[in-house]
Amino acid sequence: MFSRRQILTMAGAAPVLSAPRHSDGSHADSTPAGTSGGRNQGAPLMGGTPTAFALRARAARTSGKPFDIVEHCRSIGLAGVQTNPPSTDPQAIREFRQRLESWGMHLICDPRLPREKNDLESFETQVKAFKEAGAAAFHAAMTGRRYEDFDDLESFRRMFEQCQRSVQLADPILRKHRMRLGIENHKGWRSAEQAAWLKRLGSEWVGVCFDFGNNISLCENPMDTLRTLAPLSFFAHIKDVAVEEYEEGFLLSEVPFGEGCLDLKQIVTVLRKTDPNMIFNLEMITRDPLLVPVFTTKYWATFDDAYSPLPGKDLAKVITMARRNRPKAPLPRPSSLRLDAQVRAEDDYNMKCIIYARQNLNL
Repeated sequence: MFSRRQILTMAGAAPVLSAPRHSDGSHADSTPAGTSGGRNQGAPLMGGTPTAFALRARAARTSGKPFDIVEHCRSIGLAGVQTNPPSTDPQAIREFRQRLESWGMHLICDPRLPREKNDLESFETQVKAFKEAGAAAFHAAMTGRRYEDFDDLESFRRMFEQCQRSVQLADPILRKHRMRLGIENHKGWRSAEQAAWLKRLGSEWVGVCFDFGNNISLCENPMDTLRTLAPLSFFAHIKDVAVEEYEEGFLLSEVPFGEGCLDLKQIVTVLRKTDPNMIFNLEMITRDPLLVPVFTTKYWATFDDAYSPLPGKDLAKVITMARRNRPKAPLPRPSSLRLDAQVRAEDDYNMKCIIYARQNLNL
């Protein structure tokens, strides 16, 4: 296991975000909250997401102690955090922002998006509070894994249309307060579906939180996902993943950087061409491999050639990728360990990622 001292020696200045892009590629004449407004000197450093520390947070709850994700990210040398302020109370917001700024940390927040017009007031309250807290942008996942959550195309269609209505409701408030929302490619829709939706919406304030590996579960080659979503991306969840076949499909597992099948350097390079100041937040999720049962009937229930196509050639690409990039080590299976051992494994994986990112990705 790497020591805290090793990580802290590699910590540097926190990143900033550039202003939103217009459809022609130019930048809006605004400065997102929580940024300096100028172009960053040198590459931004990496922040952390809650899912990267899920086991440590669970252990804290089990012991009756609060888990302070901001302090934890700072202590291991990360330059930012994805979390929400403890409340919308003005004094609490001021103290929260002062704390982040004193450590030079960026902030991404997760507001609760409106589902109907009656939710707009509470949504705007969050937007104002989170902006005042210094949020550089907002994140939304919006979906689970479509091949697990839905048994038919119509159920998936209703969910997808509700997500689009929700974002349409949110957009005027985001525009009013000049705050960007990055919608994650979260195993709910393929990249072409997400890109087409966002282009229809046509908002410079709504884009993508680019997750490096999620769309493999929807039979997409990671570089194809990147080509489709990079031009729309505001910030990213960075991870490496390994893929391994099993009888009903393939296993998908987050692994320490450099131990998986993703070309991390190339993905980071492409995203930085989109925005040299793009934020990358670590999402090394320490969990058992996810089952992606591509050889079952249920997996294909939400795909349709007319509404939501998934070409057979894409399945072939992913299976070929799995066979050509066999895992370098056994996939993590922390559920077989005691909770304290799971936390140690999570810490070790995260630190390996941080060191790799400093040494190889300029993060």
